[in-house]
Amino acid sequence: MNQKVGVSSEEKALPYYKFFTRPLAEIPAEKLAVLAGGPSSVPAVPFERRGLFLSGKDSGWCQLGYGVAEDGTGFVCNETYMPGVTGEMLDWWFPWHSVGSDLRYKIWDPEDHYFARANKAAYVCDPAVPMREKTWGVNHYIMEDVGPGPDFLKLCFKSPADFGYDPADVGTERCESLVCAIGEGGCPAAMTHVWSLYRDGVLFRSRFWIGYALKDGAYRKILPEGARVPDIVPKGLFAHNIKEFTNLAAILPELWNDCGNQPL
Repeated sequence: MNQKVGVSSEEKALPYYKFFTRPLAEIPAEKLAVLAGGPSSVPAVPFERRGLFLSGKDSGWCQLGYGVAEDGTGFVCNETYMPGVTGEMLDWWFPWHSVGSDLRYKIWDPEDHYFARANKAAYVCDPAVPMREKTWGVNHYIMEDVGPGPDFLKLCFKSPADFGYDPADVGTERCESLVCAIGEGGCPAAMTHVWSLYRDGVLFRSRFWIGYALKDGAYRKILPEGARVPDIVPKGLFAHNIKEFTNLAAILPELWNDCGNQPL
């Protein structure tokens, strides 16, 4: 078992510290098999065609796995069934963990998450801002470990329209809601998490496109021609993603019951 990150005495006094002390939820065996099986032979839907993912028209592309596309960019695809979770909980979770105590981010993955801090806390906490819009235009400054060790990352969250999605695809059977962001760092990536009603909870679908950045007002591939993202990069991100969202699915219903009716 990996060692958990450090916590302060103030964090230990918070009511949600109990989630930090629990063992992480067990990752499904089929996902561990995908991780061990190596890169997917089927790539993710290309970033330039990301609207197909949001609208549910990407069935011919990778749904669960990781790898490197022909153009050298990396990809990660994950689907997480979250029983007992609602879309309202997820709309709340993403802004909630970006303000207040660092413990909010740590309980998501106590072994790999150090902090996540929104640069516009007043906006995030403003009750006049709809919950699902509290990430729009907000940057999260994050420290986490996705394999090689703790690293800093800036995630620039966008509205669906600003990310290049058709707003008409949001609030549908395929996409109840979502968050999307473009990262800044040593290996920048674009990211989208989408959720929709499924069985007695939600189906949470994630996509990462590694090697893209927002440059000169446009989303662009920034890898030099002929360059290739190392296989270990998407593999490490996939391993982290299946770990953190398996754990979030396990704790979110109880966390929401404890904290969801309180101001951010």
